Amino acid sequence: MHTKDILTTELRKAGLPEMAAKAATGYYHDFLSPIETPSLQLAADLAAAGTPAALALRERHFSGEFDASLEESEEWWESDGKAAFSQLISRK
Repeated sequence: MHTKDILTTELRKAGLPEMAAKAATGYYHDFLSPIETPSLQLAADLAAAGTPAALALRERHFSGEFDASLEESEEWWESDGKAAFSQLISRK
């Protein structure tokens, strides 16, 4: 199961449907997110929710439970990562 789907499921269980809907699109995912700091945003959104379930998920997040897997990392590298890396090194 993709880590974005795992997070989505856990957010739904925690009673956070709006965050779950964002997670389902990859909003909080290391490689799928349209924002620059999805990990920080997830932590902030869980803190803002403030429920015991949200804060427990935040601790699990800090432990790396919802980080992208090695397979997801390799998939990103093959699809977008090489081009992104090339752009970074060509700017020097």
